[in-house]
Amino acid sequence: MILKKLQDISIKLKKGQRLSKQDGLRLLDSFDILAMGKLALTEKKKKTADQVFFNVNCHVNLTNICVSRCAFCAFSRDTDDPNAYHMTIHDTLERVQAALPAGITEIHMVSGLHPDKPFGYYVDVVKTLKQEFPSIHLKAFTPVELKYFSDISGLTVAEVLRQLQAVGLDSLPGGGAEVLSERIRQKLCPYKASSHEWLDIMQTAHMLGLKSNATLLFGHIETAEEIIDHILLIRRLQDETGGFQAFIPLPFHPTHTMMTSCTKPTACEILKMFSVARLMLDNIDHIKAYWVMTGMQAAQLALFFGADDIDGTVTEEKITHAAGAETAVGITKNVLISLIKQADMLPVQRDTLYNVMERY
Repeated sequence: MILKKLQDISIKLKKGQRLSKQDGLRLLDSFDILAMGKLALTEKKKKTADQVFFNVNCHVNLTNICVSRCAFCAFSRDTDDPNAYHMTIHDTLERVQAALPAGITEIHMVSGLHPDKPFGYYVDVVKTLKQEFPSIHLKAFTPVELKYFSDISGLTVAEVLRQLQAVGLDSLPGGGAEVLSERIRQKLCPYKASSHEWLDIMQTAHMLGLKSNATLLFGHIETAEEIIDHILLIRRLQDETGGFQAFIPLPFHPTHTMMTSCTKPTACEILKMFSVARLMLDNIDHIKAYWVMTGMQAAQLALFFGADDIDGTVTEEKITHAAGAETAVGITKNVLISLIKQADMLPVQRDTLYNVMERY
């Protein structure tokens, strides 16, 4: 049963009408998460039926040395920090080689903004990985990194992307968006790409034929209005380009960051965010529950609140674990399949572009 104050939203959805900013704010303000979950699950099933997607992937984080040092990040380090590291091209090859027995189909590569590495280093990493592993999809570099590459090379972002595409870049992840609010970015990450730059870079990438994801980092100093504005900015760009494959709500992990006074979002808050994302983003097919950040149990529950993807095997995630994540750094394909089946849904192994590889 839908509470009376959500009935008009339910009617809109049944008619296929787009929800407004005011609808989104009302959803965030509602405590009837079961009703929202029911609505979101209905919308999810319209797009992907009972299917839940995952892939077999490997994460590569080239360095934790970063000039940005954002307040919410526990991963980044200064150059002289004893825990700072950077990977050589040989290191990246070894990391991927070690993941091959798992049957990986994707390399997910993001890192810090290193003060001394030239753009040519990143081009060489992509070129070498693609030469050594030509059949593996290379998803790499957030708009924040691409903006930095443009700054240090003197090239436009489009030129940076074309050079990376020429040597093997296949798609982009969705990170670096955080919350697309200049108030928040000035407070928490003033030295990285602005909201407008993030959106412009994604638009450029989409126009060049590169698909990407989009993220939202929630549960820190953002307001409800900033969350909905963020979602609407993503929706508007998707209307224009169609380049976003999945939207990923990411609950903030405050441990070891400069924001330890924040409290990690509750399970109810996490599930509500998945429902709101599904209901507002009518033009993005996939809502991903990134189990590394939500936790396995919340990721499974999110499948009843609009999510239809739980990411992949990951293989040695570092960024969230630096902030105190208690999940595994990687899991097997069989664990993901079991988790989906326990929810009475159909596990579907996909490639990065959502081509079906196998149904279980």
